[in-house]
Amino acid sequence: MRDPRTVAVLLFDRVPMFETSVPLSVFGSDPRGATPFEVRAVAAEPGPIRMEAGLVLHAPPGLDALDDAGIVVVPSWRFGDEEPPRAALDALRAAHSGGATVVGLCRGAFVLAAAGLLDGLRATTHWRFAPALAERYPKVRVDPAVLFVDEGSVVTSAGTAAGIDACLHLVRREAGAREAASIARRMVVPPQRSGGQAQYIERPIPEPGMDDPLAPVLEHAVRNLHDPSLDVDALARRAHMSRRSFDRRFREATGTSPLQWLLAQRVLHAQRLLEGTDLPIDSIARQVGFANGVALRPHFRRVVGVAPQPYRDTFQPA
Repeated sequence: MRDPRTVAVLLFDRVPMFETSVPLSVFGSDPRGATPFEVRAVAAEPGPIRMEAGLVLHAPPGLDALDDAGIVVVPSWRFGDEEPPRAALDALRAAHSGGATVVGLCRGAFVLAAAGLLDGLRATTHWRFAPALAERYPKVRVDPAVLFVDEGSVVTSAGTAAGIDACLHLVRREAGAREAASIARRMVVPPQRSGGQAQYIERPIPEPGMDDPLAPVLEHAVRNLHDPSLDVDALARRAHMSRRSFDRRFREATGTSPLQWLLAQRVLHAQRLLEGTDLPIDSIARQVGFANGVALRPHFRRVVGVAPQPYRDTFQPA
């Protein structure tokens, strides 16, 4: 019988210390000794577990310690294209088929995918690694914009601190909102963050080469984002093309539509102004070509994942 409050944390060699510590801290660390979970650090492969800065961990339990665990967490995985050990993958499959919830934090999603446990499911990982996850495991529906994904018996999270969000979500699911809020207060983190990891993604906008005839048109657009009359028709006229030809040529050069590119540039400029100035949101909206903050908000939320004010609260220096 599996105990839904027994948490096994699968430790691999040469993985980041922070991600490894997250499930151990959320589920198992309480100075009062009052935690509803039993946590086990489990060695996923033979030998000592080496971490950053020369740290070495010894996790005595082997993979058989997963046999009665109700939650099995893979907190991370090594960089590169190395396949996880077959024994660990077999143990994860057996735990999942036996009724355990399996969890992949950050690059731990790669281990779940290698075990076939994400096939046909929506999943996430750190936004930097999302393209690699989607390319390597095409059966997985990778969503790079969210902090975590709960597919019932399989949970994945974005990188680093998003692992805390996923683990607190599991605490809420298994032990209730009060317990999750208590752990969050102890860790001095919000019990549930708003938005997703879309707000943290660096967004280089694809641009044509400088020898492309579209390049001066795009440069003109970036210099004049404040002009509300700057739209795709205006860009097409500046390029001396029909709207249809301009759309086609723009997609060939950048991989996106001119409307999406223009909106993304306006939102990107708004992000920089929110981070680096104290201008009111209505003023920022006008500087990027919108009538007011109300007009900016839905586009900003669609691209970034949160509204302008919460974004400013998160990213503007104190």
